Amino acid sequence: MINFYFMEWKTVERPGYFGKKRDEIIASFDKKYGESRWRLMYSFGDCVIPREIAIQVYEDGYYEFLRKEKTTLEWLISTASEVYDTAPSNVESGFDYKIQETPNNHLHDVAIRRAVARLGEKFRGDHLVHVRWTDSEGFRLSPGIIPFHLPHLIFQGEINSYSGKKPWWRANTVEDFYQRNKILQVKS
Repeated sequence: MINFYFMEWKTVERPGYFGKKRDEIIASFDKKYGESRWRLMYSFGDCVIPREIAIQVYEDGYYEFLRKEKTTLEWLISTASEVYDTAPSNVESGFDYKIQETPNNHLHDVAIRRAVARLGEKFRGDHLVHVRWTDSEGFRLSPGIIPFHLPHLIFQGEINSYSGKKPWWRANTVEDFYQRNKILQVKS
């Protein structure tokens, strides 16, 4: 794989899903490789891209889905006053992926907000909608079921599972891209 950003970085593994163990896993990388001597990046075709660009690609998956699925978009904007993933406090993130106040990342609520805005729409509903678990009203917008718009770019080999859990997402979804294309690089 060609790394156009920094040639001195070497990919050592595909770490997969972190979940609530995110901080513990990051601390273990610091201990094993040294602080500032490792990084998480994403494979994208023959390129290695930073997380910020990978999150934009992830968001584009939501944008493309909602652009095509007008019925789902209309349901969402007429039902939800806002959306959240891990906790109602997620709404405080607004359009900013960097605001992460819970132990595990919540990205798809931000991606949904941004995709809705990019489509020239806004939430007009009367209540907060949870968009993750199978028993939630907004499950149809879970990143584990939203089809990824560029499935041919999802890595198909083995990935690690630091969380110790089997993947909870379906193949060829935005979550599949985000987890399977994540790579751990260390300074060589």
